[in-house]
Amino acid sequence: MPKQLQPFLWSVKVGDLDLEKDKIYIINQILAYGGLAEWKWLLKTYSAKSIKDVFINHPIKTYRPPTFNFVKNFLLDLKDNPLVGERYVINTPRIIR
Repeated sequence: MPKQLQPFLWSVKVGDLDLEKDKIYIINQILAYGGLAEWKWLLKTYSAKSIKDVFINHPIKTYRPPTFNFVKNFLLDLKDNPLVGERYVINTPRIIR
């Protein structure tokens, strides 16, 4: 695992991650918080089918609404897949005073 990924996988030391055992965490974190370089690494490391499988079948509530829509509709081309956003999107309530 490249050390450059540590900012995106902050809850675990990159050296302690296993690409297979921790792939749900790795894939969701990189999709949610990574940029172009990290997404390229993800596609070199895992197959597109595996990435889509993790995204569809193992959602983690870590995405912001715009990121979820970008990943779903453009990055993974799942426009026609009726995924439930509430399983992916973090709700951040605002304090109104």
